[in-house]
Parts: sequence; C-alpha cells; structure tokens
Amino acid sequence: MGAEGTTPRRPRVAIAGNPNTGKTTLFNRLTGSNAKVGNYPGVTVEREESTWKLRGGTIDVVDIPGTYSLASRSAEEQVAVRAIFGLDGGARPDLVIVVADSTQLLRNLYLAVQLAEANLPFVLALNLIDVARKQGAVPDPAKISAAFGVPVVAVSAQTGEGLERLAVVVREALDSPPRPEVDINYPAAVEADIAALLPYAAAATPGEARALALWSLLSVDDQDELVDVTPAVRKEVAAIRARAAAAKRDPDLEIVGARYRWLEGHDFGELGKGNAGGSERFDRVLLHPVWGGLVFMVVLGLLFQTLFTWSDPLVGLIESGFSWLAEALAATLPAGVLTDMVIDGGVQGVGSVVVFLPQIMLLFFLLGFLEDSGYMARVAFLVDRMMRSVGLHGRAFVPMLSGYACAVPAIMATRTLERRRDRLLTMMVVPLMSCSARLPVYTLVVATVLAPGSTVLGLPSRMVAMVGMYVFSTATALLAAGVLGKTLLKGPNVPLLLELPPYRMPRLATVLRQMWMRAKSFLTEAGTTILFATLVLWALLYFPRHTPPIAVAGASAELSVEDPAAAAQAQLAQSYGGRLGRAIEPVIRPLGFDWKIGVGLVGAFAAREVFVSTMGVMYGIGDDADETSLSLREHLQAERKADGTPVWTPLTGVSLMVFFALSAQCLSTLAVVRRESRSWRWPVVMFFYMTTLAWVASAAVQGVGQLIGLR
Repeated sequence: MGAEGTTPRRPRVAIAGNPNTGKTTLFNRLTGSNAKVGNYPGVTVEREESTWKLRGGTIDVVDIPGTYSLASRSAEEQVAVRAIFGLDGGARPDLVIVVADSTQLLRNLYLAVQLAEANLPFVLALNLIDVARKQGAVPDPAKISAAFGVPVVAVSAQTGEGLERLAVVVREALDSPPRPEVDINYPAAVEADIAALLPYAAAATPGEARALALWSLLSVDDQDELVDVTPAVRKEVAAIRARAAAAKRDPDLEIVGARYRWLEGHDFGELGKGNAGGSERFDRVLLHPVWGGLVFMVVLGLLFQTLFTWSDPLVGLIESGFSWLAEALAATLPAGVLTDMVIDGGVQGVGSVVVFLPQIMLLFFLLGFLEDSGYMARVAFLVDRMMRSVGLHGRAFVPMLSGYACAVPAIMATRTLERRRDRLLTMMVVPLMSCSARLPVYTLVVATVLAPGSTVLGLPSRMVAMVGMYVFSTATALLAAGVLGKTLLKGPNVPLLLELPPYRMPRLATVLRQMWMRAKSFLTEAGTTILFATLVLWALLYFPRHTPPIAVAGASAELSVEDPAAAAQAQLAQSYGGRLGRAIEPVIRPLGFDWKIGVGLVGAFAAREVFVSTMGVMYGIGDDADETSLSLREHLQAERKADGTPVWTPLTGVSLMVFFALSAQCLSTLAVVRRESRSWRWPVVMFFYMTTLAWVASAAVQGVGQLIGLR
C-alpha cells in the first residue's frame, strides 16, 4: 500500500532468532547500525530498526528481541511475537530472516518450525558456520532447505562470510516469497485442543489460525501477563487445561515433544554440540563456587586499577585544557555576571564532570570486552547460588549487571523476567548497583582522600576502595532483595534457565562502537542536563550578591573585603544555595558532611554526576588568578574546618561514597520505574527506602569510624 496511494511502501524484513545466535551482529553488519550486542538473553529488549541497501532498492530491517519460541509469557517474548506477526501497530514483515546457531542447530530450528506452521515466509541464515567448521560438524543447507521449503544460507556475521549470498536470496524471496511447509504429527488429543480454539483464532489464513491456536495453548495460563487475549480465549484454554489435568495429560509437553520429534526425524547434516571443548575446561574454574568467585574479584580489581593507571594522563590533559579555557575566557571577556556564569557555571562546572570521560570510556570498553567474550554470562550463573537465597535467580542478575552502566536501561531489561513479582523486585534493587554516574563521584573522593602511593594489605588503596564500593553495592542489593522478597514482594523461587555461550574473541569494532555510543550519551548529558543543573546551582551560589563586610553565621567578627578568600566564603554562605545547605546541615552533620557537601547532595538528585560539577562551581567562585589552575581535588584537599582540621578525610570520603552508593539520587531512574511498574507506589517506596538506608549506613560508618579513632 502506498502513502496516499502514490509512493509504494518499502519492503520490511524482520531478523529473528534465539538469544546469543549473533542475530544483532548480523543486523549491524547488514545495516551499519549500532544496536547493542550481548552474550546472554535480555540485552535486546526493545526492537531496533534500520535500513539495508540491496540490489533493486532499500528495505527496512527490524532486529527484534531474541526469543527461544513464539510461546510468550515475558514482556521480551511478547515484543518479538507482536513484531513477527505485525501486531504492534507497525507494518507486518514481508519476510523474516531466522538466524540459527550452526553449532546448536536443533534447538535453534525450533523457532523455524513455529514460523513454518504459521506459513510465514522466511529465510534461514545458518550463522557461526566458521565455528561449526572448526568443530568438525557442519550442517547441510540443502537438506535443511528441503525439509522446511525455504532458502537456507550459511553465513558468519563476525567475518562477513556468506552475506553477499544472503542479500541475493533475500531479494529473491521478497520478489517471490517462499511458502514453508512442515507436517507435525501431533497426538489426537492435541488436535482436539486445536480444533476447540480455532473458532477464536481470527487470522488471515488457516495456517495462521492453527498457529495462533497452538500459541494460545502454550502461552495462556492463570499466571501469564499477556495483553489483548480475549476472555473467551482464556476461558476456553482454562477448560482445555482442566480436561487435560483430569486425563493426566500435559499439552505443553505433547506439543513441544511432537515438534522436536519432527526435527530429530530429519537428516540436517553433521550437527555440533555447541558449547563444548575448551569452554568446558574454562568453566570448571570460572563456574566453581570458590575459584570462580575469586577470579571475578581479581577481574574487578584489575579493571578498576586499570581505570586509574591508564586514564590518568588523559584526565590531567582534560583538566589542563579546561583550566586554559577558563583563563583565556577570563582574559578576553569583560568582568561581570555573564562572564562569571560562563566561566564558573559553564566551563568549570561541566569541565569538572567531563574530566572523567576517559575513565567512563575505559570502563565501558572493558565491560564490553568481558560481555562480548561470554564471561559475563558465567558471572550471572555464578551469582545464581547467592540470588536464590534472596528469592531471585541468576537471570535477574543480568539486568543487575547492566546496572553497573546505568539503572535506566537495566530496569527496562527486567522485561525479560516472566513473573511480575520478579520484575518488580529486580527493579527495586537495580539502582543499588553502582552505575557509571557514581563513578565520577567515587573517583573524585578516592583521589582526594587517598594518596596515589598508599596501600592496604600490600594492594593499592585506590583500587581497594573502588572494588570495595562495587562489592558493597552488589552485596547491599542482594540483601535488599532478600528483605523485600520476604516482605513487600513475597513469592516462590523459580529455577534458572540460562544458556552459557561458548567463549569467543570479542569483536573490537563492536566493543569500540558501543563504548563510543555510551560516551556520546554521557557527553550529551553533560551538555544538556548537567549544564542546566550546573547553571542553576551556580545561580543559587552566586545570588544574592553582597558588598562586604558580611556577617557569617557562627563567625566571631565581620569579614573585610581586604580578605578575598574569606569574602568568597562569606558570599557562598549567604547565597541562596548556602542558605539551603545550612538549613539541611543539622540533618547531614551526623554523616560527617558540612553545608557545602549538602548543597552537592541536593544538586545530585537531578543526576549523580552533578555533585562533582557542584563542587567545581562552589570552589570556582571567588578564586583569584593564581588559583584558577588548581584542580578540584586540590581545592577539596585544602578545605579546612574552623578548628583547622581537614574537611575531606578518609572517613568522610567513605561515608560520602556509602551515601551515594545507597541513595536514590536519580530522577530518571524514578521516572522509568514509574513507567515500567505502571504505578507511583513503587518509585515512592524506592525513594524512601533507599534514602533512609543511605542515611543510616552513612551515619553508622561515621559513628563506628570515630569510635575506633579514625578521622
């Protein structure tokens, strides 16, 4: 159908397949897109769309979430099914490219069987054919094509092998759609169940109606969360299940068993064993309850030590660049409020956050490398033992791992969990994982209160502190899940079903592309949200202006304009922001924080990184010419209390990091929880429980530290 009857619609192709088959890698290869690639279910939650230039024109390509079958109970599976059948408000695909792992063919072909039953035109792409050759078991495309009645192409999305042939086959299939046919011999009782549901299965063809009836039998039950299922269908399925239970039948096993018997009855060539060989040898260590945990700790330690050692030169270069820019603007622009806003609010405020870009890029690169190698799936499996004790399973740890990068996509990734209770429970603890927004705060505090050469038990103290914060946040998240799972969100445990992919050499281009996309997102935020918040905070700290002498609360005498440093401090104290900080100081004093830190905590609710820029703004106001080259860390290290003792001590630093690790200081996170839970109740509960937990834990750190003589 053409737009307004004149312009023909572009052909539409959907790419479908099991998780971890290289589906998104193929999508990126064909379209040049930047969709995220991962090695476990749950990475691709929303579908990705792009275009593919073929001979004869351009086509639209949709990368839908990975799914093992068309039976759908989780939100992720529903997105896949609705996209394949065109039930999501978009156009129905003219063709589906089913991506199958050549090394684990039978399980991957189960999805193709369901598409064939629905008479949906598709092309089968046998991915990882290069890996299958190395294993010495290569499936035969001709035999598979004969069984399904569709074109079959052997490809390698990693190397590009077979992609030109795939383009030709897709073009031909769009011009002359294949008509797949499979003849599954279901038991007579299943055929009776299908016949009972056919009157309710409104579809374009008899094949689709039959496929929808089978889908209803496998998907609809009293615990599903499906939408758009009519009460009549639910009533009929319930009656069928009741009759099956009385006859001691299991329709699910009968349907799935019949499909696999059909697959096993065909000769598809030499079939591999998937994750075998070297992967098993590595897994004996990496999945061991003790050795696997130790390896994970070592990996984390090396990762965060690398963040400091490799990024430090670039951090210094960016600091120098922003200092030079501030000095150049100060020498060029006329003195006044506008110049102060540009230099102190814009350049120094945003610069104090951008300075952490090298560490954030390096973090994303290293995490992407580990993820693409297949190791992160092992971490999820390893942690399953702990998570079962708190009412969750290892698959819930997949979005929790994503929380190390950002809580917003991690909360969206909870859609991969089947039960609403599991999704809500995971949502409530994901923000406790130390996201990348906390990294600038941790880095600033650690670099301020710990000397570069200091050690703890022979290990670099900065590395120990960073690893400790991530271990602390993970342990707290698990503990919180245990408490919430036994109080607000009670429910039974469910077993973990998680595929362990074979270890693979990460594709550098993919890792670098993902690193850049996330870095660009960080810079975009720095140029919008953080800049806006920084300018607002600058205004709060700049106004109202006072002419000295100024009386400072708690001071024994008025301060004279002849003392510029004291006058700057007095101006801060009497500003709107200073008044706000002093108003909340009694609440945060037990945590070891002064009013300046309090102002930073208030600003951090817009975005955690804003705390760093707030400190940059506060310590940039009133600086004389000689001080403009000093880094923020040096300003903080020089800060003194009234009695002359340092404000920023190791104990205060630990207390502050604990507060940031536990508090709900992210409006975006609260907003996405509201959207995903479809209720205001859960973001409100999250805000209050996390804020209370943060205050109590930080106060405990400060109190215990002082009790044992720390400062």
